[in-house]
Amino acid sequence: MHIKNNIKQKTFYIQGLRSFKNSLPKNVKKILNKKGFVYSEILNRWNYLVGNEISKVSFPKTFKPSGKNAPGTLIINVQRGNEVNIEFSKNTIIEKINGFFGYKILNNVRLETFNNLKENINKKKMNISTNTKEKFKNSLKSLNNEKIKKSLIELINVIQK
Repeated sequence: MHIKNNIKQKTFYIQGLRSFKNSLPKNVKKILNKKGFVYSEILNRWNYLVGNEISKVSFPKTFKPSGKNAPGTLIINVQRGNEVNIEFSKNTIIEKINGFFGYKILNNVRLETFNNLKENINKKKMNISTNTKEKFKNSLKSLNNEKIKKSLIELINVIQK
């Protein structure tokens, strides 16, 4: 049998210990090559990197690398009304993150605003029609546990208000 050496599909197996890079699936290698680990580290250590004041009103949305070895851009979501404070501390954020990684990973920070999530939740009110409310009460009649019945009826009444 003749083995063709010029075919690129030739498989190569190594017994014993392999490097961590070679044991990863191809999809994971692509993400790591695109600096996906940077975003996960920034997200996990956001409070430590930027401090309590900034982390209470902002969070990192995405990290966009400029190239394979070039520094990238971090997009930060900032609560409305706190944009000016974060804008003035952009340079310190870049310095702290670059210092954490030990090399220049960021060269730019872009800000996007969002409304306070708690206010949005409080503004939303659920409207339940009286017909639907009666259907719920009829279905609750089949329950045997009185405590559960009472709590579900109270829940329906609270939602209706």
